[in-house]
Amino acid sequence: MEDHRYHRRMRCPDCGFESSHVVDSRPSEEGSAIRRRRECETCSFRFTTYERTDHIRRVRKRNGQVERFDANKLKAGLRAALAERPVTDVMISDVVRAIETRVLSGTGQIESAEIGAMVMDQLRDVDTVGYLRFASVYEDFEGVEDFEQALADLGDTVEIAD
Repeated sequence: MEDHRYHRRMRCPDCGFESSHVVDSRPSEEGSAIRRRRECETCSFRFTTYERTDHIRRVRKRNGQVERFDANKLKAGLRAALAERPVTDVMISDVVRAIETRVLSGTGQIESAEIGAMVMDQLRDVDTVGYLRFASVYEDFEGVEDFEQALADLGDTVEIAD
């Protein structure tokens, strides 16, 4: 009986034939993909394919609505919180990448509150004003007391002048 694990319908990019066999497989991209070296069964042309998981993580929002995790939405929120601050796009991208990695490493649904906490952890180290801006929206500040509490939570990272 033929082993179908190594014969897949994969169109040859050279001649267009619809069958090839796998010559070599190995992990790629730090284990997040499989690199397969293939050979066309007709013309013997060799080519490489990559298998990646289509990892989709769902986020449950406060109102109960569930939506797909969107790193672009996260980046937009960070840009709003850090507008007019001395923070580069590279720094924002690093924060987004760190959070996205943590979010996508899990399974199932994640609460938006968990993502918000991750953002606050990251912003605390990046920019305290951005942290306070984000916290004021994320935690729905209602008055000065909420800002005072957020400043107290920051502790030694912020000096408050009287």
